[in-house]
Amino acid sequence: MKKTISVILMICFMLSLLVGCSKGGSDKEDTIKIGYLQDISGDYSIAGLPKYHAAQVAVDQINEEGGILGKKVELDAFDTQSDTTKAQEGAKKLVLQDKVDLITGCYSSPAREAVRVIAEQNNKLFFYNNVYEGGDASHNLFCTSITEDTQLKTLTEEMVNQYGKKIYTIGADYSWGQISGAWVKKFAEEYGAEVVGEEYLPLTVSQFSDSISKIQAAEPDVLFVFLVGNAQSAFFEQWANAGMSDIPMACTVNLSNGEQKRFAAPALANMYVTTLYAEELDTDASKAFVERFRKMFPDEDYIGADACAEYSGIMLYKEAVEKAGSTDTEIVIDTLESGNISYDSPAGLITVDGKSHQVIANQYLVKCEEDHSISILKTFEKVVPTWLTEEMGVDLTASSPNKQFTPIEIEE
Repeated sequence: MKKTISVILMICFMLSLLVGCSKGGSDKEDTIKIGYLQDISGDYSIAGLPKYHAAQVAVDQINEEGGILGKKVELDAFDTQSDTTKAQEGAKKLVLQDKVDLITGCYSSPAREAVRVIAEQNNKLFFYNNVYEGGDASHNLFCTSITEDTQLKTLTEEMVNQYGKKIYTIGADYSWGQISGAWVKKFAEEYGAEVVGEEYLPLTVSQFSDSISKIQAAEPDVLFVFLVGNAQSAFFEQWANAGMSDIPMACTVNLSNGEQKRFAAPALANMYVTTLYAEELDTDASKAFVERFRKMFPDEDYIGADACAEYSGIMLYKEAVEKAGSTDTEIVIDTLESGNISYDSPAGLITVDGKSHQVIANQYLVKCEEDHSISILKTFEKVVPTWLTEEMGVDLTASSPNKQFTPIEIEE
């Protein structure tokens, strides 16, 4: 009899624990968890750390203003250490163990593609808040910064019209560099220009004398540069030391994240970028963003386009969830695809384009002067992404191929 009573008491005790755990689980119901993957350390941390700070600024502001749907937002961060395998591990942990409502972050294209597959397999919403080469068509992925299918179109046209029709391309020998070069070829042909030479180098290369000699021999009017990482950044000083600054450089990431402050002048002199944002943007929204950011992170060297995109992407998620009234993946995706989700960001109004899962946003033509000061020369207002939808026939509101399209495929 005593044994029977003991067993009953033990069962009651275990049930009380389960009930207690269940009640404890209500904390999750009162919290929206954003799973954040970022290169906080490693080769890409120069860009990754400001993006991480921007995500913290966004979450802090959201919570200060009452959260999302009245719930506190928690940033569940994972350092991917500039390693694609770590990005995969982090994504699986955030989705399967931490049960986050959103995956966001990442920097490199290989990391994005690895995480995209995990998001698709687990039907988890994934926001990639970063300038990239474009072309992703995925049900679960939304790209909340400008992409090179729009960015390089405007930049190539400007450079050809201003400087001439002979283009040389030098880039990193991986997906971003190669696809970026393919975009330049496509747009050069559209604007009657010619790519007179191109070279793609391993990420470990840091000596560029042979490359600079090849560029000199080709005598281009414009040099498009798609180099990345700590080693390849040595190119710019070597370029200036070779007396090549008279040839304008064009790119899509340099200057966007404060490179002009990290390099000694005149390494980046005569460089042009089309970008989502520059800290020098003289608007009330930009000034308020910079003030809030520097209040939290006063030692940040520069607040650039990728940091702005990280902040704005999280704010777009807030807008979508509040309009949807839910964090359910499919309900939020339907809301994002409606075309009615916008955020008045530090860079101007950003609107989600439902068919392409990209954004309609301003682009700014920026020039680096000889002393490395920044001039904002021109604004392209509300640039609409059209390549995926009009040329590739993608409509993600109807069906999703879950793949990345590239201009390299078109060439082949």
